[in-house]
Amino acid sequence: MHVQDIFAKRTPTFSFEFFPPKTEESSQALYETISELESHKPDFVSVTYGAGGSTRELTNDLVVRIKNSTSLDPVPHLTCVCHCESDIESILARYAEEGVNNILALGGDPPRNLENYKKADDAFQQAADLVRFIKKFSEAGKHPDARGFGIGVAGFPEGHPATPNRLKEMDYLKAKVDEGADYIVTQLFFSNDDFHDFRDRCELAGIQIPIIAGIMPVTSTKGMERMADLAAGARFPAKLLRILLGANDAETVEKVGIDYATEQCSDLLENQVSGIHFYTLNKSHATREIYASLGISPSPSVNV
Repeated sequence: MHVQDIFAKRTPTFSFEFFPPKTEESSQALYETISELESHKPDFVSVTYGAGGSTRELTNDLVVRIKNSTSLDPVPHLTCVCHCESDIESILARYAEEGVNNILALGGDPPRNLENYKKADDAFQQAADLVRFIKKFSEAGKHPDARGFGIGVAGFPEGHPATPNRLKEMDYLKAKVDEGADYIVTQLFFSNDDFHDFRDRCELAGIQIPIIAGIMPVTSTKGMERMADLAAGARFPAKLLRILLGANDAETVEKVGIDYATEQCSDLLENQVSGIHFYTLNKSHATREIYASLGISPSPSVNV
């Protein structure tokens, strides 16, 4: 379903993120997670894309499998890093042929395994360039939906790690919107004040598309360190750290993290958030607990 139809049918939206597995064991674990979450009827699920396209085929294969074997609506990530125009054209053509209706267009992280990587060699220097290319692909009539791909982009409530100037950061986000982005999905955050401020600054900048809040519950202290890496230095508020550090065992840490994320979601819903996107890390327990606590009803736009 095109993102424009999703937001026309329901707001707030609820969605999940998965990453492509690299082993048979992790594949089996992911498909169990997908099975457990499918009954919650999310409005869409996104599939990540490794730095420099390192999981390109894995991402493509997972997206197609979800599209063809489940009731879920997959949204593949697509990045600028290490790609020429023909690469992106080929990927978009495959997704269009498979009936994939939406793309999340991202700048992407520099590949850690390529010592000689030069951003200047990439055909797309900024995510706005990638959005423009996807839009042109759609306008050329290469997608079966006359509207072409729905396009999502990233937002950073805590600030973009590569753009310390917060005024320029908003200019860059506005450029992505002006090129044709339909919605924004934020990086994970742990202080809702950051999100509310970000949303207000978007309004001041003339950004009027839906802004979906990215939530990742802390389920372990090790996972918290990984989150800080994934989110390029995510800020953990003292309130959260205090209760996590006071936890005596792994089970309590998980409960504390889920309860905190549930409070975040409750506040976001009370403040008319356009949607909530759960970073699942390919596990279902935390998301299912939050759904149960908040009494979130399945999306009416999906049939299982």
